[in-house]
Amino acid sequence: MTAFDEGRYLYCVVRADDPDPTFSATGLDDGSVSVVAEGGLGAVVQPCEALFDSDSPAEIRRWLLRHQEVVDEAGEAFGTPLPFQFDTILKGDDARVREWLREESATLGRHLEELSGRWEYRIEVARDDDEAAAAIAEEDEELRELGERLSEASEGKGFLLEKQYDRRLRGLLRERREEQTAALAGRLRPHVEELRDLGERRSVGLELGDDEERAEPFARFAALATDEGADALGDELESIAADPGVEVRFTGPWPPYTFAPELGGEGDEGDGTGA
Repeated sequence: MTAFDEGRYLYCVVRADDPDPTFSATGLDDGSVSVVAEGGLGAVVQPCEALFDSDSPAEIRRWLLRHQEVVDEAGEAFGTPLPFQFDTILKGDDARVREWLREESATLGRHLEELSGRWEYRIEVARDDDEAAAAIAEEDEELRELGERLSEASEGKGFLLEKQYDRRLRGLLRERREEQTAALAGRLRPHVEELRDLGERRSVGLELGDDEERAEPFARFAALATDEGADALGDELESIAADPGVEVRFTGPWPPYTFAPELGGEGDEGDGTGA
């Protein structure tokens, strides 16, 4: 564990017109969280003397959840925050935090203005692969021919044909998912400020508290939207979810983890709380 004389764990930066803003929250390991303000900006911080480092996945998960909850609470109190990655540390006391806010005021202020009134939403879309595979097997001439040859082949020849069949089917399924993802993005993009394709695999971060078993998504997006845009986005996703075999998961609003710039303290380490 990296230790130092005094430091401040950084959760996020917010707009803070009051030079002495009222805000308190329970931080990592029940630490005390407050806002250090300077020039209309506020850093949500917790005193610390070391990085939060552990060999226990359960403990790291607990810290990540608490980090996220503090940023959420700050967002409710001050509006859209600029969130930091987990375990971002600024070495020094509150005076050093104020100095850092003065040094970075132009950059921080610009990003806060750009994100003001906008929040992150996560979208996952899954489809029954068995149904898709059956449809592709009917549509694709090469797969039909391979299937016919497979039914008549000897055991040795059949093994090779089966591998060829599976390889062809996986490739066609991948192409279909890519086409569907592009089509989904085209339907969603008009309702949001920005849309990012996160790929097929789920990430930790915004869904850390959710252990629900559900279908593996073929498309995952992070969307930056206003409240009005989120309403329109929800309506569009309802229409998408009405298609047979399609499952849609829509979560938010979250602080804009995916869309915030990289903001680092001195000696920052650790995993991000976003994607």
